[in-house]
Amino acid sequence: MDMVVADRLLKVFPTPDGGEKRAVDQLSFSVGAGKIYGLLGPNGAGKTTTLRMLSGLMAPTSGSATIAGFDVATEIEGVKRSLGFLTANTGLYQRLTARELLVYFAQLHGLAKAPAVARMERLVDWLGIEGFADLRCGALSTGQKQRVNIARALVADPPILILDEPTLGLDVISNRLMLQHIERERDGGKTIILSTHYLDEAEAMCDQIGLLYEGRLVAEGDIGELRTLSGEERLSNIFLKLIHADEAAGALIS
Repeated sequence: MDMVVADRLLKVFPTPDGGEKRAVDQLSFSVGAGKIYGLLGPNGAGKTTTLRMLSGLMAPTSGSATIAGFDVATEIEGVKRSLGFLTANTGLYQRLTARELLVYFAQLHGLAKAPAVARMERLVDWLGIEGFADLRCGALSTGQKQRVNIARALVADPPILILDEPTLGLDVISNRLMLQHIERERDGGKTIILSTHYLDEAEAMCDQIGLLYEGRLVAEGDIGELRTLSGEERLSNIFLKLIHADEAAGALIS
């Protein structure tokens, strides 16, 4: 079964001049269990809007989506139980320690106290949080907060993860820990949608890649298929070749 299905998603926003902007335009794709799907594109391509629609945080103008078989429009509780969602601007409760916060979110998802504590301790170990696990979140560095944030997304052990710029602002060590853990979760059978501007990471990690430009999916496939389709080797050049728009180069991090 496909764990994530987007079917002709459309999101239209009004513009100040009385017109409208199609942020996401008839977008369809699916992701199976144990796969990392990279949803890639420049700023303004519609990536974050798509991820917010998939998570149920934003209603589409038209189209539909399912998460683990649950309709995001009508079965939101099932969606929430099945999904861990990480964004670059996810907030933490500043007065709680990392341990306290993770147990709190695990219990919010229905875990009893003992399993919540056990899951928290495993993530503290896996993500290298031990050295600051008892500090209040308000005192943590950017990289430390991001590790706690991904632990928060994982603490209920959901089958599906949506990760929007998970390595943004991380140092080299934190970045590598994050990527290793994402791969570990994939190898454990989780379905992962990854949005990132770091194309080398996406090229190395993603089983399938969808290239999004101006709200539309311009190409989709594994890296080998995209290389064959474009005649290019590097993912940044593949993207530019397929959209026929060299002016987009400044929006990409190669």
